[in-house]
Amino acid sequence: MKQIWLFVLTILLAACSTTKETAPKQYSISQFMDIVPINGGAFSADESKIVYNSRATGIFNAYEIDLKTEQEKQLTSSTTNAIFSQSYFPSDDRMLYTSDNGGNEINHLYVRNQDGSVIDLIQDSTAKAQFAGWSYNKKLMYYSSNSRDKKFFDLYSVQISGGETKVYPSTLLYKNEKGLNPDAISNDDRYVALSETITTNNSNMYLLDTQSGAIKLLSPHEGNAQYNAQYFSLDGKTLYFLTDEGSEFMYLASYDIATGEKKKIEEAPWDIMYAYLSRNGKYRVVAINNDARTEIKIYNEQDGGKLVSIDGLPEGDITGVNISDSEKLMSFYVSSSKSPSNLFVYNFDTKEVKQLTNTMTKEIDPNDLVAGEVVRFKSFDGMEIPCLLYKPKGIKDGQKVPALLWIHGGPGGQTRLNYSAALQHLVNHGYAVLAVNNRGSSGYGKTFFAADDRKHGNEDLRDCVESKKFLATLPYIDTERIGIYGGSYGGYMVMAALTFAPEEFKVGVNLFGVTNWIRTLRSIPSWWEAQRQALYTELGDPNTSDSVTLYAKSPLFHTDKIKRPFIVLQGSNDPRVLQVESDEIVANARKNGVKVEYVIFPDEGHGFVKKENNIKASEEVLKFLDENLKK
Repeated sequence: MKQIWLFVLTILLAACSTTKETAPKQYSISQFMDIVPINGGAFSADESKIVYNSRATGIFNAYEIDLKTEQEKQLTSSTTNAIFSQSYFPSDDRMLYTSDNGGNEINHLYVRNQDGSVIDLIQDSTAKAQFAGWSYNKKLMYYSSNSRDKKFFDLYSVQISGGETKVYPSTLLYKNEKGLNPDAISNDDRYVALSETITTNNSNMYLLDTQSGAIKLLSPHEGNAQYNAQYFSLDGKTLYFLTDEGSEFMYLASYDIATGEKKKIEEAPWDIMYAYLSRNGKYRVVAINNDARTEIKIYNEQDGGKLVSIDGLPEGDITGVNISDSEKLMSFYVSSSKSPSNLFVYNFDTKEVKQLTNTMTKEIDPNDLVAGEVVRFKSFDGMEIPCLLYKPKGIKDGQKVPALLWIHGGPGGQTRLNYSAALQHLVNHGYAVLAVNNRGSSGYGKTFFAADDRKHGNEDLRDCVESKKFLATLPYIDTERIGIYGGSYGGYMVMAALTFAPEEFKVGVNLFGVTNWIRTLRSIPSWWEAQRQALYTELGDPNTSDSVTLYAKSPLFHTDKIKRPFIVLQGSNDPRVLQVESDEIVANARKNGVKVEYVIFPDEGHGFVKKENNIKASEEVLKFLDENLKK
């Protein structure tokens, strides 16, 4: 009998030991940054390689990987400006990429020839350009640029069928004089779908017939509705588009060009993010924003629209789906909140799934990372606010840890269940993080998205303040040690919280946040002209009586209310939130005796792309938090 009880006791102790969570190993931000960020992905003409972008050298450059040998080759070697590959040429290994200067967002298009020489397609140093795809016959390259008029993007074509050349003359296909931006081109090059931004909640869709020059409105509607062209049918007779007309969420619909008939094709209880058709029409790919995760559906259109099932995938979201022209291969990324993106390729014929990259550093045990959990709370008016919660591992019974609210940019952005080295670094060092998708965030229906219009810094800020009540329900949170962290519009929310709710948060972390709405809205970059009025409608027009309200909600003019310490991180080349925004809020707060740390990056813009700068930024933030929040 005694032996039986000893056996039972042994089993119980073993069970307790296996369920008790042990403290994770603590890692430096340098180790987290050794996880290599990658993105992009395009097949070579012979489908033997994929070109993508990697920050393996500390700054983004273009790489290619051989699908048979899995050997990687670096194609560009920039040490100053980030390079992002767009595509190989349709018939050879020339490669197209974009790059700006120090984060100023003046992106140019470059051709990298097979001998390594590079040609800038944009001669005007002040003009932006973006790749718009290849013609179906593979003889033309399309791009849009504001070289003619800095306010609007025209559509150009370039002959590329003659092989390598030192000169790529362009032809103006569409002269944009009213802010109607090109979105999709039919396979016969006749039709161009155009979009018009009216407000951030309302848009129109047009059809340009290049043969006649006629432009037709396709989306007459009442009230607010979004329209976003996706692709044309193979025969060019039907346009497929996304809209939320008559619905809370974006759904896929079609428009018959000859008859004008519209049909609903697919809908979900969430927004459909995008849809496209593979080159020969065999597969239709649809991406759904499913509660801060990306859900991919692939339909075999030649098999009655049957869903394609892919076995052998690791856990995580599939993103960046790209089907090769032969429709035999598909490249994609798999990632999660605790696993960085890795590039995969799938063979539709053999059903083989092959992982091409391993971006996780060997120095970090993946079991030490934390997966985000979707949670919700009801705000001051009963509106349900979705959030992502990251709980540090190894919390002891009775222990209470400091917490940070993580506020996204936008204002209409969304924090998703993606991997973030900066966030994981903070959680690894003992900070709970609650990423708040406050009202005004995208992905939760158009009513929720519009709920903060003209109420910025008020209702959305109250959502953040109310989130403390949710945190108070968690037994491991020290409610006296809660800070707020955000970038861009999230940085504004940080400063608004410290200014207009000065007792609520112990510290603030402001990454290039707006502090003076009047100046920010007046200094909108010229290339945002098509969206300028939409922003004024949502936020307020600084050139009208709205300036009174904008003044009232701008933290810069009320720095006497700030009491709690904060840190500001700013790029000198930021064209969206000018450095003067941060200079002035720091100076004013310091005059009032508030403790402020200020970190400037002279070679960055709106967001930091260089590895060494991201390391420094996270190191400075952690040091600040350890001194002012954790103690």
